[in-house]
Amino acid sequence: MANADGGAYRFIFPSANLAASYFLWLATPLQYSRLAGKLVQIEHALAAVSQGTTSLGIKASNGIVIATEKKSSSILIDDSMIEKVAVVARKSAQAYWKIYGEYPPTKVLTQEIATVMQKATQSGGVRPFGVSLLVAGWDINRGPSLYQVDPSGSFWAWKASAIGKNMVNAKTFLEKRYNDDISLEDAIHTALLTLKEGFEGQMTEKTIEIGVVTVPTLEELEAGKIGGETGRPKPTFRKLSEEEVRDYLAL
Repeated sequence: MANADGGAYRFIFPSANLAASYFLWLATPLQYSRLAGKLVQIEHALAAVSQGTTSLGIKASNGIVIATEKKSSSILIDDSMIEKVAVVARKSAQAYWKIYGEYPPTKVLTQEIATVMQKATQSGGVRPFGVSLLVAGWDINRGPSLYQVDPSGSFWAWKASAIGKNMVNAKTFLEKRYNDDISLEDAIHTALLTLKEGFEGQMTEKTIEIGVVTVPTLEELEAGKIGGETGRPKPTFRKLSEEEVRDYLAL
């Protein structure tokens, strides 16, 4: 008898002299913990996330900052090719634009990412993604938004959050310093101070990466178009250059 996950329930009947005993074996593509009823592979994925590099996001009153460590595992690796902060879900955003004539809200894109990750927990032949994501964006409906997506496909909206090996200490640090009126500039400084709490080695513009999402003004929304033929608003996300990061570290 097939189940929804593509596995099968197999009833194994013992020999006649053990007719009073029956056993039920559940064979599914994923490994379940018999006692706790948990998806063991998701537990392993979360454990992998907890060993990753520390990353954090802070929602400010006028934007969002994403900051992360950017270290290579070998001196032979070309650091210029390492990218920890990037634009995601561009294909989904274009598809949404073709249908509705506007870019999708951040929550909609986050739901699509979460759906892809959740499907990997219930499909045969695949394992859950061993990553968590911090997704930041701005849209006209909700303003700046920060979400965290976990390997299980679940996601939450946060004012500030951290993932990686130092996430517990980072969240504790953020809880003490965060307030709803924090500006984007102060959020950048807070992000750097939070990373420094558990940073191994020297923090430089080469070993961290910062991205910011700004909130456009009404004038910018009206005047800041990319080409009159498209009518698409300018992107509100950008990564800070190494020179900008160096200046913030010097303060």
